[in-house]
Amino acid sequence: MNFRSFDLNLLRVFDAVMAEGSLTRAADTLAMTQPAISHAMRRLREAVGEELFTRTAHGMRPNDRAEQLWPQVRSALSDLREALAPEAFDAGRHTAYFRLAMADATAAMLCPGLLQAIEKDQAPGVSIRVIPLTTRDPRRLLDAGEADVAIGYFPEITAAFGAGGGHPALRHARLYQTRYVGVMRRGHPLAKGELSLDAYCAAEHLLVSFSGRPHGYVDQALSALGRSRRIVLTVNQFFTAGRVVAQSDLLTVLPDRFVEATGYRRELLTRELPLELPPVLVDMLWHRRLDHHPAQQWLRERIQHAAELAHAAAGAP
Repeated sequence: MNFRSFDLNLLRVFDAVMAEGSLTRAADTLAMTQPAISHAMRRLREAVGEELFTRTAHGMRPNDRAEQLWPQVRSALSDLREALAPEAFDAGRHTAYFRLAMADATAAMLCPGLLQAIEKDQAPGVSIRVIPLTTRDPRRLLDAGEADVAIGYFPEITAAFGAGGGHPALRHARLYQTRYVGVMRRGHPLAKGELSLDAYCAAEHLLVSFSGRPHGYVDQALSALGRSRRIVLTVNQFFTAGRVVAQSDLLTVLPDRFVEATGYRRELLTRELPLELPPVLVDMLWHRRLDHHPAQQWLRERIQHAAELAHAAAGAP
């Protein structure tokens, strides 16, 4: 197919036929005559090099190729429509499906507030899917449209924003700030008194690593001091970390506001770490193409509000 000479109006016809399942109903939807719709479908067939529909007694039945094309065509048409003539998002009337990439503890903090927003706005057509965040660099997820928003601690990306450089394809907003603390079970041999650097390095540790790499920010800080620690177990969930530490003598390091989200706050103690670590800056990232999308703006406003509620409930100053 020669895309340079392709008539994009044919995609509107294709979308209407897919949605209506009938040339007559598609013609009514687009305010066109049925012969004009039939002519457009012939041109589309010639452009793609194959038949996309089979005429049946019950209407037009799409083949596998048409079924594969339709989600992409509909998404592209929707993006163009929103870019050229954005419509205010009415959560009570419109349908929206959002994908949020975040860790389990972040989801535990934010999802209650998001659900409250959906209930408050009486939004029966809004649904949210939380997908696992397995990286500190979610650019690929956002570039590919696999997630609408990524929420977490992205130090390399946000450092670029702070320096005025930023990333040309990304936008960001700060949700809240917290700090790393040492976490152990109540009754741990190191539970009494301050946690010294020697005692910390001599203990055995659990590491939370989204990527599965056997080292993290603590190990980098220890290396700068000429020290190291023994990591016995690496996991990729804060809930798992809380449960294991509550039932063992392993130490771990968590953002202070995430300890509650593990579900094991009563079984755990937190201690100041015997080394300096930067603050944990929790940010929301999205692709610039979604900047002015009304539904996405609604979503980001609700995420901001949910973060404020969660941070206040956690006793933030």
